[in-house]
Amino acid sequence: MKKTMIADFSLLFVALIWGMTFVLVQNAIEYLEPFAFNGIRFLLAALILLATLLIFDNKALKQFDFKIIMTGIFIGFWLFLGYVTQTIGLQYTTSSKAGFITGLSVVLVPLFSMILLKQIPSKNAIFGVLIATVGLFFLTMVDVTAMNRGDGFVFVCAISFALHIIFTGKFSSKYPTLLLTILQISTVSILSLISSFIFEDWKKSMSMDILFTKSVIIALFITSVFATAIAFFIQTNFQKYTSTTRVAIIFAMEPVFAAITGYYWANEHLSSSAIIGCFLIFTGMIFAELPQKNFSILSKDKSIGG
Repeated sequence: MKKTMIADFSLLFVALIWGMTFVLVQNAIEYLEPFAFNGIRFLLAALILLATLLIFDNKALKQFDFKIIMTGIFIGFWLFLGYVTQTIGLQYTTSSKAGFITGLSVVLVPLFSMILLKQIPSKNAIFGVLIATVGLFFLTMVDVTAMNRGDGFVFVCAISFALHIIFTGKFSSKYPTLLLTILQISTVSILSLISSFIFEDWKKSMSMDILFTKSVIIALFITSVFATAIAFFIQTNFQKYTSTTRVAIIFAMEPVFAAITGYYWANEHLSSSAIIGCFLIFTGMIFAELPQKNFSILSKDKSIGG
């Protein structure tokens, strides 16, 4: 139980980092195109972790073989696919709809866990998922419009992020954490840079005037160190101690932290529905953390009161 609690708080810290860096990334991609930004961000993170591995954990290199390479590439592919489909989708749909659809990974994770891993979520985890999903709607869906192809791309993003959580949980206990993290984020970097060369004006992206823009430097430093190297190391290391469904609910806190950060740092408006959404997502996370017996007691009290 103690390891589970430490893992959950560590993963909540990851959601906090991702939420707090959202504004930084938005500012940076005004100068540096998205694929190029992600390619450089993940490359720097991979180099930081590789240096850490060589200095502090070079014994892990003995387990560097074909199996771990393919596993790292496999996990990294789903992470990359999530980023690329979200980027494409945002060109055709609104950020609010994209935020909600991406957040649907909180529903997809327990579904995929049952299908792929034969793991049945607890009743309180399922209840937490439902509450968090409603909260995501209130937080992100400020406009409800007809579905379009952008929404389809973002839904593929939600599936990809859900599968990344699933497969990280499946393989994280089988391989050295640092080595597996390096391989998956290196995969994201390589695929992002290739995408940048194909789909973006890479010459403009590689311009020194762009790369040394203050917003870009700050965003690249903070996201590569904290939101990538540290965050994905924490996820890979601690996810083995908790359930995939709880991870998904915890990560649903990311837009909550992003909304709060945007309110304080970017003077963004936080509507009453967004506040309700934040509260519901937080409540869903708390329900998911409750021991099963506590949830049963709550259910009995409710039936007696009704």
